[in-house]
Amino acid sequence: MIKVGIIGGAGYTAGELLRVLLHHPRVEIAFVQSSSNAGHPLWAVHSGLFGETEQRFCEEAELGAVDVVFLCSGHGKSSAFWAEHPRPAGLKVIDLAQDYRDEHDGYVYGLPEWQREKIAAAQLVANPGCFATAIQLALLPLASAGLLPDGLNVTAITGSTGAGVKPGPTTHFSWRNNNVSTYKVFEHQHLLEINRTLGILQPSYADTLAFVPVRGDFARGILATVYLECALSLDEATALYQDYYRNAAFTFIFPGNVDLKQVVNTNKCLLALGKHGSRLVVNSVIDNLLKGASGQAVQNMNLMFGFAEKTGLQLKASAF
Repeated sequence: MIKVGIIGGAGYTAGELLRVLLHHPRVEIAFVQSSSNAGHPLWAVHSGLFGETEQRFCEEAELGAVDVVFLCSGHGKSSAFWAEHPRPAGLKVIDLAQDYRDEHDGYVYGLPEWQREKIAAAQLVANPGCFATAIQLALLPLASAGLLPDGLNVTAITGSTGAGVKPGPTTHFSWRNNNVSTYKVFEHQHLLEINRTLGILQPSYADTLAFVPVRGDFARGILATVYLECALSLDEATALYQDYYRNAAFTFIFPGNVDLKQVVNTNKCLLALGKHGSRLVVNSVIDNLLKGASGQAVQNMNLMFGFAEKTGLQLKASAF
Protein backbone atom coordinates (compact mmCIF):
# COMPACT_ATOMS: atom_id res chain seq x y z
CA MET A 1 0.00 0.00 0.00
CA ILE A 2 1.10 3.56 -0.70
CA LYS A 3 -0.20 6.72 0.92
CA VAL A 4 -1.56 9.41 -1.40
CA GLY A 5 -2.29 13.10 -0.91
CA ILE A 6 -4.27 15.44 -3.16
CA ILE A 7 -3.75 19.22 -3.33
CA GLY A 8 -6.68 21.22 -4.71
CA GLY A 9 -9.34 18.60 -4.08
CA ALA A 10 -12.54 20.42 -5.13
CA GLY A 11 -12.35 20.42 -8.95
CA TYR A 12 -13.43 17.95 -11.62
CA THR A 13 -10.01 16.31 -11.97
CA ALA A 14 -9.73 15.79 -8.22
CA GLY A 15 -13.22 14.32 -8.12
CA GLU A 16 -12.37 11.80 -10.83
CA LEU A 17 -9.05 11.05 -9.15
CA LEU A 18 -10.85 10.28 -5.88
CA ARG A 19 -13.40 8.09 -7.67
CA VAL A 20 -10.57 5.96 -9.07
CA LEU A 21 -8.25 5.96 -6.05
CA LEU A 22 -10.95 5.02 -3.52
CA HIS A 23 -11.16 1.65 -5.27
CA HIS A 24 -7.47 1.25 -6.11
CA PRO A 25 -6.22 -1.88 -4.30
CA ARG A 26 -2.76 -0.45 -3.56
CA VAL A 27 -3.72 3.05 -2.33
CA GLU A 28 -4.66 4.69 0.96
CA ILE A 29 -5.81 8.31 0.65
CA ALA A 30 -4.10 10.17 3.51
CA PHE A 31 -5.44 13.67 2.84
CA VAL A 32 -7.42 15.76 0.37
CA GLN A 33 -6.56 19.44 0.70
CA SER A 34 -8.94 22.26 -0.18
CA SER A 35 -8.71 25.63 1.56
CA SER A 36 -12.25 26.63 0.55
CA ASN A 37 -13.80 23.35 1.74
CA ALA A 38 -11.69 22.44 4.78
CA GLY A 39 -13.69 20.49 7.35
CA HIS A 40 -16.44 19.44 4.95
CA PRO A 41 -16.86 15.82 3.82
CA LEU A 42 -15.63 14.99 0.33
CA TRP A 43 -19.15 14.07 -0.76
CA ALA A 44 -20.36 17.60 0.03
CA VAL A 45 -18.46 18.69 -3.10
CA HIS A 46 -18.23 15.41 -5.03
CA SER A 47 -21.74 14.14 -4.38
CA GLY A 48 -21.15 10.94 -6.34
CA LEU A 49 -18.85 9.83 -3.51
CA PHE A 50 -21.68 9.75 -0.97
CA GLY A 51 -21.68 6.31 0.61
CA GLU A 52 -18.11 5.67 -0.59
CA THR A 53 -16.19 7.63 2.05
CA GLU A 54 -16.65 9.83 5.11
CA GLN A 55 -13.23 11.46 4.66
CA ARG A 56 -13.09 15.26 4.97
CA PHE A 57 -11.14 17.99 3.23
CA CYS A 58 -8.23 19.43 5.19
CA GLU A 59 -6.71 22.92 5.23
CA GLU A 60 -3.02 22.02 5.39
CA ALA A 61 -1.24 19.16 3.64
CA GLU A 62 1.07 16.85 5.60
CA LEU A 63 3.48 16.18 2.75
CA GLY A 64 5.79 14.12 4.94
CA ALA A 65 2.99 11.62 5.60
CA VAL A 66 2.51 10.48 1.99
CA ASP A 67 4.45 8.66 -0.73
CA VAL A 68 2.98 10.61 -3.64
CA VAL A 69 1.06 13.84 -4.00
CA PHE A 70 -1.23 14.82 -6.88
CA LEU A 71 -1.43 18.55 -7.67
CA CYS A 72 -4.94 19.29 -8.97
CA SER A 73 -5.07 23.07 -8.61
CA GLY A 74 -5.30 25.48 -11.56
CA HIS A 75 -2.56 26.21 -14.04
CA GLY A 76 0.22 28.27 -12.49
CA LYS A 77 -0.62 27.20 -8.96
CA SER A 78 1.69 24.19 -8.82
CA SER A 79 4.88 26.23 -9.09
CA ALA A 80 3.42 28.67 -6.56
CA PHE A 81 2.72 25.78 -4.18
CA TRP A 82 6.33 24.60 -4.30
CA ALA A 83 7.56 28.14 -3.75
CA GLU A 84 5.77 28.01 -0.37
CA HIS A 85 6.21 24.34 0.61
CA PRO A 86 9.49 22.42 0.68
CA ARG A 87 9.20 19.01 -0.96
CA PRO A 88 10.23 16.19 1.39
CA ALA A 89 13.03 13.95 0.15
CA GLY A 90 11.63 10.93 -1.66
CA LEU A 91 8.15 12.38 -2.19
CA LYS A 92 6.85 11.60 -5.67
CA VAL A 93 4.78 14.26 -7.43
CA ILE A 94 2.24 14.08 -10.25
CA ASP A 95 1.20 17.53 -11.46
CA LEU A 96 -2.05 17.76 -13.42
CA ALA A 97 -1.52 21.44 -14.31
CA GLN A 98 0.61 22.72 -17.19
CA ASP A 99 3.38 24.25 -15.06
CA TYR A 100 6.05 21.62 -15.73
CA ARG A 101 5.06 20.09 -19.06
CA ASP A 102 8.25 21.43 -20.67
CA GLU A 103 10.12 19.10 -18.26
CA HIS A 104 12.02 21.82 -16.37
CA ASP A 105 13.00 21.34 -12.70
CA GLY A 106 13.43 17.60 -13.20
CA TYR A 107 9.87 16.75 -14.27
CA VAL A 108 9.19 14.00 -16.82
CA TYR A 109 6.36 14.51 -19.32
CA GLY A 110 3.84 11.83 -18.41
CA LEU A 111 2.61 10.41 -21.71
CA PRO A 112 3.09 6.65 -21.12
CA GLU A 113 2.79 5.65 -24.78
CA TRP A 114 5.89 7.75 -25.42
CA GLN A 115 7.94 7.74 -22.20
CA ARG A 116 6.92 4.68 -20.18
CA GLU A 117 10.46 3.84 -19.00
CA LYS A 118 11.28 7.43 -18.02
CA ILE A 119 8.02 7.73 -16.08
CA ALA A 120 8.72 4.48 -14.23
CA ALA A 121 12.06 5.88 -13.03
CA ALA A 122 10.79 9.39 -12.27
CA GLN A 123 10.20 11.21 -9.00
CA LEU A 124 8.34 14.09 -10.66
CA VAL A 125 5.80 13.73 -13.48
CA ALA A 126 3.92 16.42 -15.42
CA ASN A 127 0.62 15.01 -16.62
CA PRO A 128 -0.27 15.97 -20.24
CA GLY A 129 -3.22 18.13 -21.19
CA CYS A 130 -6.44 16.55 -22.46
CA PHE A 131 -6.36 17.87 -26.05
CA ALA A 132 -2.62 17.22 -26.09
CA THR A 133 -3.15 13.57 -25.15
CA ALA A 134 -5.76 12.89 -27.82
CA ILE A 135 -3.80 14.66 -30.56
CA GLN A 136 -0.37 13.27 -29.69
CA LEU A 137 -1.69 9.70 -29.55
CA ALA A 138 -3.02 10.27 -33.08
CA LEU A 139 0.43 11.38 -34.30
CA LEU A 140 3.12 9.54 -32.29
CA PRO A 141 3.56 6.64 -34.75
CA LEU A 142 4.01 8.99 -37.72
CA ALA A 143 6.39 11.29 -35.84
CA SER A 144 8.47 8.33 -34.62
CA ALA A 145 8.79 7.16 -38.23
CA GLY A 146 9.69 10.66 -39.47
CA LEU A 147 6.54 10.85 -41.61
CA LEU A 148 4.98 14.12 -40.47
CA PRO A 149 4.51 16.50 -43.42
CA ASP A 150 4.82 20.29 -43.24
CA GLY A 151 1.06 20.75 -42.93
CA LEU A 152 -0.93 19.12 -40.11
CA ASN A 153 -4.59 19.91 -39.49
CA VAL A 154 -6.62 19.06 -36.37
CA THR A 155 -10.18 19.81 -35.36
CA ALA A 156 -11.14 18.57 -31.90
CA ILE A 157 -14.35 18.91 -29.92
CA THR A 158 -14.43 18.68 -26.12
CA GLY A 159 -17.03 18.37 -23.40
CA SER A 160 -17.85 21.14 -20.95
CA THR A 161 -15.89 19.56 -18.09
CA GLY A 162 -12.72 20.49 -19.95
CA ALA A 163 -13.35 24.10 -18.93
CA GLY A 164 -13.26 23.30 -15.21
CA VAL A 165 -15.80 23.41 -12.42
CA LYS A 166 -16.21 27.20 -12.20
CA PRO A 167 -18.68 28.51 -14.81
CA GLY A 168 -17.73 31.35 -17.12
CA PRO A 169 -19.57 33.35 -19.80
CA THR A 170 -19.02 30.66 -22.45
CA THR A 171 -18.99 27.57 -20.23
CA HIS A 172 -22.07 27.73 -18.00
CA PHE A 173 -24.98 25.44 -18.85
CA SER A 174 -27.41 28.00 -20.25
CA TRP A 175 -24.90 29.15 -22.88
CA ARG A 176 -23.23 25.83 -23.65
CA ASN A 177 -26.47 23.84 -23.96
CA ASN A 178 -27.66 23.48 -27.59
CA ASN A 179 -24.59 25.40 -28.74
CA VAL A 180 -21.28 24.74 -30.50
CA SER A 181 -18.45 27.23 -30.99
CA THR A 182 -14.74 27.41 -31.72
CA TYR A 183 -12.20 29.09 -29.44
CA LYS A 184 -8.46 29.80 -29.26
CA VAL A 185 -8.16 28.92 -32.96
CA PHE A 186 -4.49 28.16 -33.81
CA GLU A 187 -3.54 29.50 -30.35
CA HIS A 188 -4.55 26.84 -27.82
CA GLN A 189 -2.07 26.43 -24.94
CA HIS A 190 -1.75 22.67 -25.54
CA LEU A 191 0.04 23.39 -28.83
CA LEU A 192 3.20 24.09 -26.80
CA GLU A 193 3.48 20.56 -25.45
CA ILE A 194 2.27 18.92 -28.66
CA ASN A 195 4.83 20.74 -30.79
CA ARG A 196 7.58 20.00 -28.26
CA THR A 197 6.91 16.25 -28.36
CA LEU A 198 6.62 16.09 -32.15
CA GLY A 199 9.82 18.10 -32.53
CA ILE A 200 11.74 15.69 -30.28
CA LEU A 201 10.48 12.65 -32.17
CA GLN A 202 10.97 14.20 -35.62
CA PRO A 203 13.56 17.02 -35.56
CA SER A 204 12.54 18.13 -39.07
CA TYR A 205 9.02 18.91 -37.85
CA ALA A 206 8.43 22.66 -38.15
CA ASP A 207 5.58 23.43 -35.69
CA THR A 208 3.03 23.55 -38.51
CA LEU A 209 0.06 22.01 -36.70
CA ALA A 210 -3.13 24.02 -37.30
CA PHE A 211 -5.49 23.28 -34.43
CA VAL A 212 -9.15 24.32 -34.23
CA PRO A 213 -10.68 23.55 -30.78
CA VAL A 214 -14.45 23.29 -30.51
CA ARG A 215 -16.72 23.55 -27.45
CA GLY A 216 -19.20 20.68 -27.51
CA ASP A 217 -22.73 20.39 -26.18
CA PHE A 218 -21.96 17.45 -23.86
CA ALA A 219 -20.22 16.96 -20.52
CA ARG A 220 -17.17 14.82 -21.16
CA GLY A 221 -15.03 13.37 -23.91
CA ILE A 222 -12.82 14.53 -26.79
CA LEU A 223 -13.02 13.60 -30.46
CA ALA A 224 -9.95 14.82 -32.35
CA THR A 225 -9.75 14.52 -36.14
CA VAL A 226 -6.25 14.80 -37.60
CA TYR A 227 -5.67 14.87 -41.35
CA LEU A 228 -2.45 15.16 -43.33
CA GLU A 229 -0.75 14.25 -46.58
CA CYS A 230 0.68 10.73 -46.29
CA ALA A 231 2.24 8.42 -48.88
CA LEU A 232 1.40 5.27 -46.89
CA SER A 233 -1.51 3.11 -47.96
CA LEU A 234 -4.23 2.50 -45.38
CA ASP A 235 -2.88 -1.01 -44.74
CA GLU A 236 0.65 0.34 -44.26
CA ALA A 237 -0.53 3.09 -41.92
CA THR A 238 -2.62 0.63 -39.91
CA ALA A 239 0.36 -1.72 -39.56
CA LEU A 240 2.54 1.19 -38.42
CA TYR A 241 0.03 2.20 -35.73
CA GLN A 242 -0.63 -1.35 -34.57
CA ASP A 243 3.09 -1.98 -34.22
CA TYR A 244 3.70 1.27 -32.32
CA TYR A 245 0.90 0.58 -29.83
CA ARG A 246 1.37 -3.20 -29.59
CA ASN A 247 2.37 -2.95 -25.90
CA ALA A 248 0.17 0.01 -24.95
CA ALA A 249 -2.11 -0.65 -22.00
CA PHE A 250 -4.94 1.65 -23.06
CA THR A 251 -4.45 2.80 -26.69
CA PHE A 252 -5.97 0.67 -29.43
CA ILE A 253 -6.56 0.80 -33.20
CA PHE A 254 -10.29 0.38 -33.81
CA PRO A 255 -11.46 -1.26 -37.08
CA GLY A 256 -14.20 1.20 -37.98
CA ASN A 257 -15.64 4.56 -37.01
CA VAL A 258 -15.21 5.51 -33.35
CA ASP A 259 -17.73 7.10 -30.98
CA LEU A 260 -17.16 9.04 -27.76
CA LYS A 261 -19.41 6.62 -25.90
CA GLN A 262 -16.84 3.88 -26.45
CA VAL A 263 -14.35 5.65 -24.18
CA VAL A 264 -16.31 7.88 -21.79
CA ASN A 265 -15.74 6.66 -18.21
CA THR A 266 -12.58 4.77 -19.25
CA ASN A 267 -8.84 5.39 -19.53
CA LYS A 268 -8.81 4.22 -23.15
CA CYS A 269 -7.85 5.97 -26.34
CA LEU A 270 -9.32 4.53 -29.53
CA LEU A 271 -7.81 5.47 -32.88
CA ALA A 272 -9.54 4.97 -36.24
CA LEU A 273 -7.62 5.41 -39.50
CA GLY A 274 -8.93 6.21 -42.95
CA LYS A 275 -7.36 7.11 -46.30
CA HIS A 276 -9.01 9.61 -48.63
CA GLY A 277 -6.96 10.16 -51.76
CA SER A 278 -3.52 11.25 -50.62
CA ARG A 279 -4.72 12.22 -47.14
CA LEU A 280 -4.58 10.09 -44.01
CA VAL A 281 -7.34 10.79 -41.47
CA VAL A 282 -6.93 9.72 -37.84
CA ASN A 283 -9.82 10.01 -35.41
CA SER A 284 -8.85 9.87 -31.73
CA VAL A 285 -11.36 9.58 -28.86
CA ILE A 286 -10.68 9.82 -25.13
CA ASP A 287 -12.45 10.80 -21.92
CA ASN A 288 -10.96 14.21 -21.12
CA LEU A 289 -11.27 13.65 -17.36
CA LEU A 290 -9.71 10.16 -17.35
CA LYS A 291 -7.20 9.45 -20.14
CA GLY A 292 -6.98 13.22 -20.59
CA ALA A 293 -6.36 13.92 -16.89
CA SER A 294 -6.96 11.85 -13.74
CA GLY A 295 -6.93 8.36 -15.26
CA GLN A 296 -3.64 9.05 -16.97
CA ALA A 297 -2.31 10.45 -13.68
CA VAL A 298 -3.15 7.14 -11.96
CA GLN A 299 -1.60 5.26 -14.88
CA ASN A 300 1.57 7.29 -14.28
CA MET A 301 1.41 6.57 -10.55
CA ASN A 302 1.17 2.84 -11.28
CA LEU A 303 4.29 3.04 -13.43
CA MET A 304 6.19 5.09 -10.84
CA PHE A 305 5.51 2.54 -8.08
CA GLY A 306 5.94 -0.60 -10.15
CA PHE A 307 2.26 -1.60 -10.09
CA ALA A 308 0.61 -3.26 -13.05
CA GLU A 309 -0.24 -0.40 -15.41
CA LYS A 310 -3.99 -1.13 -15.50
CA THR A 311 -4.41 -1.39 -11.72
CA GLY A 312 -7.54 0.47 -10.62
CA LEU A 313 -8.26 1.60 -14.18
CA GLN A 314 -10.24 -1.26 -15.71
CA LEU A 315 -13.38 0.80 -16.11
CA LYS A 316 -16.41 0.10 -18.26
CA ALA A 317 -17.45 2.58 -20.93
CA SER A 318 -20.87 4.16 -20.47
CA ALA A 319 -22.00 3.12 -23.97
CA PHE A 320 -25.71 2.37 -24.41
